[in-house]
Amino acid sequence: MLQTPSGGVGHGTAAADSGLMSIGTVLNLLRDEFPEVTISKIRFLESEGLIEPQRTPSGYRKFSAGDVERLGHVLRMQRDHYLPLKVIREHLDAMERGEAVPLPVLGRQRDGEAVPEALEGPTAARIGRAELLAAAEIGERDLEEWESYGLMAPLADGAYDAEAVTVASLIVELGRFGIEPRHLRVMKAAADREAGLVDQVVAPLKRHRNPQTRAHAEARTKELAGLTVKLHAALVQTALGVRLP
Repeated sequence: MLQTPSGGVGHGTAAADSGLMSIGTVLNLLRDEFPEVTISKIRFLESEGLIEPQRTPSGYRKFSAGDVERLGHVLRMQRDHYLPLKVIREHLDAMERGEAVPLPVLGRQRDGEAVPEALEGPTAARIGRAELLAAAEIGERDLEEWESYGLMAPLADGAYDAEAVTVASLIVELGRFGIEPRHLRVMKAAADREAGLVDQVVAPLKRHRNPQTRAHAEARTKELAGLTVKLHAALVQTALGVRLP
């Protein structure tokens, strides 16, 4: 097992108990520590050779606990040490060979402290239609059907929010259990109501004349969104009488 620069992922043992995992499961495991990670980011890291998940005969990715741990190392070294992917890959490969290598110190310096460089990978808040289809591994007909049920919608310029990749991948995952897009409209309606509640709470901050207060609205929105998602998950688990890892 690799030693992390600042601790482990925290889910490796639980993940190992359940065997290989889908990319959606991996995303959920990582998001406790890395809220901004997306499925497209994980796929990008795979394309850069940072991880090598297994593939089913039908081509779906399956990740081991070791893959999840390695992803955690990569994301942590980007976040905490501002290292480019090439350096991270070389560092982890050396550690896997049993070499005792110090963590590289890169990045611009200002007043003796490291200044973050821009992280590599798809970090834009928008994604094009063709990119969405490719990243989620879906067809045009699938996307059109989901749009007809209001599960997804393009922005004014025709692009999509980057989170649409996650939504699409989860719709695909649920479909394997026989849950069709039309069944998911109730979830979308609930999500819209929850989002409306958060908007109602932060609206006074957004309208405030003080620029700092308006800037604080975004942080408050993220905080409330996180709490809302956790409450929703807890209520569903309670209703079903199950506990998720």
